[in-house]
Amino acid sequence: MSLLGVGAAAWPLIVRAQQQAAPVIGFLSSRTSKQAEHLVVPFLDGLKQAGFIDGQNVAIEYRYADGHYEQLPVLAESLVQRQVTVIVAGGTSNPAIAATKTLPIVFTSGMDPVLAGLVSSLSRPNGNVTGATFYSGALGGKQMGFLRELAPKTATFGLLVKSNSPIAAPQVRDA
Repeated sequence: MSLLGVGAAAWPLIVRAQQQAAPVIGFLSSRTSKQAEHLVVPFLDGLKQAGFIDGQNVAIEYRYADGHYEQLPVLAESLVQRQVTVIVAGGTSNPAIAATKTLPIVFTSGMDPVLAGLVSSLSRPNGNVTGATFYSGALGGKQMGFLRELAPKTATFGLLVKSNSPIAAPQVRDA
């Protein structure tokens, strides 16, 4: 093969090497992969709608703690060491926040993200952290009112809260 032939054969490899690598999304979860399936499927669908397809123009690194919450800091750190482009941390954001102050972190939370220490304010999330909250704890009084209407003869209602959560006391107070 001539030198020209070698150059022509190598050209696609050179061009491919010069192209930017696909972004890598780190996905951190306290669940097992099976338990997180109901979250991963719509996540992948949303990426696809935005033009990102896993294995084609984006790569996803999954880290599952399988219910072993003490493993989350190590798993978050492994994503930082992998130099992912962004970390999607769902309800497991605090270990990711502790692991990096530079990589973008996207959270979802059922808690008030300010009281949970995820962001400094809702209008201006701090630094590298942003996300969405589905917090309804402030509706506790309204929910109790609905329960009273639905079951007016019930004398006692229960409220389940995670006692060591930073929002437990305000939730109980509001309810």
